[in-house]
Amino acid sequence: MVSSSRARVVVRDDPRRTRSAAAVSAALIVGAGLALRALAAGEVAKYGGDALYTLLLFALVFVAAPRTAPVKAAALALAVSWGVEFLQLSDVPAYLARESTAARLVLGSTFNAPDLFWYAVGAAAGLLALRRA
Repeated sequence: MVSSSRARVVVRDDPRRTRSAAAVSAALIVGAGLALRALAAGEVAKYGGDALYTLLLFALVFVAAPRTAPVKAAALALAVSWGVEFLQLSDVPAYLARESTAARLVLGSTFNAPDLFWYAVGAAAGLLALRRA
């Protein structure tokens, strides 16, 4: 019988399995985000969506680079999330959001400082999920 710690090592050492698991996770995260938007309102939907945004980026790091260390993946996802948020201090995301729904979904439009905390929550959730797997 393979111990659970051995199983974790096997999944992390096999890039195809890691990539597949990350792709499935990304799809589930997108579904969770859509469900959250449909079922919740206000701050729950907004800040839950922020955390899921970073969690999605965390999963996408493993789709693109399956051998990435989890802490590095979390740091990259958080850095991209924060970068997008700080970009909102300029007029670029607001302009692009008016031109494209996709740009609005990916880039947002206005800076909101509490979002920075919720992005960190999403990165931490990704790390916790991997530790429990």
